[in-house]
Amino acid sequence: MIEKSVKIKTEYGEMETFAKHPDEGGPFPLVIFLMDAPGMRPELHDMASRLASNGYYVALPNLYYRTDPNFVLDFDDTTQASRDKMYEHMNSLTNAMVCSDIASILEYAEHDNDANSEVCGTVGYCMSGPFAFAAIAKFPSTIKAAASLHGVRLFTDKEDSPHLAAERITGEMYFGCAEIDEHAPQEMIDKLDAHLSKTNINYRIEIYPNTDHGFVFPDRMAKYNRDAAETHWTRILSLFARNIKR
Repeated sequence: MIEKSVKIKTEYGEMETFAKHPDEGGPFPLVIFLMDAPGMRPELHDMASRLASNGYYVALPNLYYRTDPNFVLDFDDTTQASRDKMYEHMNSLTNAMVCSDIASILEYAEHDNDANSEVCGTVGYCMSGPFAFAAIAKFPSTIKAAASLHGVRLFTDKEDSPHLAAERITGEMYFGCAEIDEHAPQEMIDKLDAHLSKTNINYRIEIYPNTDHGFVFPDRMAKYNRDAAETHWTRILSLFARNIKR
């Protein structure tokens, strides 16, 4: 496995991005792996490596480069101040800002001989679920598969809600949702489904039984659900195999 850290120039500065791909047999289809709210930490690298080992060039950008790229939530710190800092970073991002970052990644990948950026995929967790959703609509000719796992803010009353551009999607969209999720309640999922059912896009919404927000992450301990997490891997790997595999 090849792993490297690169600084990608964006509209807002320089974004550290971790690139991972097999050491031979490229170029590999590009997958943009979007971090969740607790920040850049080892388990994200482990997940990106697992994805890359299946034959992909995985780009894992640090989306907090504008505010504090070194921020990582300490899950053992239960103080509200720690959580407030995380939400401060999370709320500083918008769909438009992250789509701008993704445009910079796509441009960078065009010049990397190990990456095939002609057709791409993206996956987002938690705060990045709506970013993945927005990206497949923003770049319909390039991003052909996107997955949102326990994504928040997928259907809102804001002008930039990602569902408003859903009709532009020409690829396949997957939403994996926790059964019990205070950050992504069933009411939001139902509204999203009702809206998408009136479009012609290829999408799937799946509710994972007996799961809570963050069920795919081993470091979440009590919230981690191994069976559901493994199912989520099956879903996103088959999604990418159908749509972007060489």
